[in-house]
Amino acid sequence: MIIHTPVTDAVLTRQTIREYKPAQISPDELETLVQAALRAPSGRNSQPIHARFCQDAEALRAMQIDFKNIVGWDTPVHTKSDVNPFYHNAPTFAFLFAQGDSRMEAGLMAENLCIAAKGLGLGTVIVASVGALFADAACGPQWKRALRIPEDYQFLIGVGLGYPDEAPEMKPRNAEQIQVIEG
Repeated sequence: MIIHTPVTDAVLTRQTIREYKPAQISPDELETLVQAALRAPSGRNSQPIHARFCQDAEALRAMQIDFKNIVGWDTPVHTKSDVNPFYHNAPTFAFLFAQGDSRMEAGLMAENLCIAAKGLGLGTVIVASVGALFADAACGPQWKRALRIPEDYQFLIGVGLGYPDEAPEMKPRNAEQIQVIEG
């Protein structure tokens, strides 16, 4: 039997949201998400992840144009980018960077953000493809400067955050991939 708590319910019901209402999240919701990000676990409490929460719609649109100019406008990645850009029109987008390879810590921070957002009634979408923008020799340094990220830091993952404008069906999960080994 599943034990239901606000946290377990957030974990069990969180799903990817790709359509958002245009309203920006509240300052208190943003502060709650910032605090959730700060409390993400990291190896030896190294706290290597630098998070930037972008709420500048014009900057996000400009990033989308540069991103599509790099990966191509007819690529499978976001082919409907005029309607559904990399940030899925989420009004807030969290960019997670680190010096070196800290993918585990970035994943933990992204999960903290997703579960905290779900608990607040917000939707989330996890995005990695926009990394091409920050890896690009021409555009990457400009956007890192705009986000106040050192040039030698790598983009690891991003999370779009906002009020959901869709309620998709829960996708099936393959329970066979999880096993309990008892003694």
